[in-house]
Amino acid sequence: MPQPDWQKSSYCGSGDSCLHVAATEARIHLTESSDPTESILTATPAAFRTLLHTLKKDPNLG
Repeated sequence: MPQPDWQKSSYCGSGDSCLHVAATEARIHLTESSDPTESILTATPAAFRTLLHTLKKDPNLG
């Protein structure tokens, strides 16, 4: 299985804690650079789109 092509969030500054995203047609993968366990959250594009829509609708959730 090919390794994900991780991209750092454009909102990341110079700190240690940055969100990294990798996407395929079927899945969106998220991880945090400062996570020592290298946990990866995986979602379908539809679920990720719903998450983004919800966060944009109510910024107090993020």
